[in-house]
Amino acid sequence: MSVSSTKTLPESEVTPRLSHGDGDHERFSHYADKNKITESYVTGAPVRALCGKVWVPSRDPKKYPVCPECKEIYEGLPKGEPSGE
Repeated sequence: MSVSSTKTLPESEVTPRLSHGDGDHERFSHYADKNKITESYVTGAPVRALCGKVWVPSRDPKKYPVCPECKEIYEGLPKGEPSGE
């Protein structure tokens, strides 16, 4: 039986990655969990896109091209089973 431990970083060292540093992520719409996006519109809590970008949705995503990294990840996800309804 092995015992593993988890190390918790101090609060000051934990910072969400708000951008990839190249500025391109501000010019794209991103894929994220639909329920999390809806919740964010209500609460203002940030969400994490498939590509890792953390942001608070506040604009019409249809006005921007889809983030190529999010699209590639999304297309690689397994397809869900049809609901049969």
